[in-house]
Amino acid sequence: MFIQKNISAVLILLIMVCNVASAETSNIEIKPDTIIIFNQNVIHFAPDEPNKYDTNKVFAEDNGRIISARILLPEYNKQTKISAYLAIHPIPKNEVSVCDPWDRAGNIRLSIEGQPDIEIIKFITSYGGFTKYETDISYLAPLLKDSCTIKGFIDTWLTPGWKVDFNLIYKPTEEQNNPDWASNLMYTDSYNDADMSNEGLTVKIKIPDSVKRVKLHYLVSGHCTDGTDADEFVSKDNIIYVDNCAVYRYKPWRDDCRNFRDVNPYTRRWSDGWWSSDFSRSGWCPGDMVLPLELDLTDHLTPGEHMVRFVIEDVRPKDDNGHYGYWRISSHFFGWYSK
Repeated sequence: MFIQKNISAVLILLIMVCNVASAETSNIEIKPDTIIIFNQNVIHFAPDEPNKYDTNKVFAEDNGRIISARILLPEYNKQTKISAYLAIHPIPKNEVSVCDPWDRAGNIRLSIEGQPDIEIIKFITSYGGFTKYETDISYLAPLLKDSCTIKGFIDTWLTPGWKVDFNLIYKPTEEQNNPDWASNLMYTDSYNDADMSNEGLTVKIKIPDSVKRVKLHYLVSGHCTDGTDADEFVSKDNIIYVDNCAVYRYKPWRDDCRNFRDVNPYTRRWSDGWWSSDFSRSGWCPGDMVLPLELDLTDHLTPGEHMVRFVIEDVRPKDDNGHYGYWRISSHFFGWYSK
């Protein structure tokens, strides 16, 4: 239950709070149990006119490829399920085509100043089709409160590109047991051979004394700059270390991309009947979410300081034409005060 007797009362109160909030904090549109953050907001790429689609609540960054909103979120207790709803709309170009017909990496993330962003939802757009998702993000509940900045990103190079809806849905339920604590860990959209040494990416962390149980989420997708060969279509070992001990090794891979033909209307088709959306890939399919790897690291992440290291082996180096493989990775963790 919310601090009020029902969620409707809290959200009505939230409207009043927003009205007196500082100018840097946007008012948010309210439905009975839903907070609407992005509503048909455009993500695009236009260096000469990046803010073309700004509103009084949502503002563009990165030449329009990122949209950002600062909002106030309600209080909750551990028995509140928080779900995220995301819809990605293609923008029509004419009666037979759309403005961006390509599959593009994207995410919705929680941005904390001076710290790595947290991917709330990681996804790949379809080949010019409409997609929507709803997923439980209650594990981020300790961070989804007070004044927050939410960002939406799509790696498009066209204008206009895509329209985005994003909502947070709150539902009290007695079965819920949200974490007591959560923290970001790392975020990068270009883990590549040139920027990362053989030692990978290392982060120093501290687990609070009160935390007795810890889980880690790792979100990963492999890509390449020329659309061929590694690292999009050749899986590579991903290894997670805690204090120089390898706690998990695996090859991210998706071999079910054929299941998403219906949401990929502009994908290319070859003479043998295969569609480019069918191809197996390193951690993703066009038109689907990239789900986090979840690890229970209670035995490794005991209270105190630790070093967490992420390594991707054999990333394709830059060739004579300037093409190379790269990975988009992020991680966060969360815990409970009792086991």
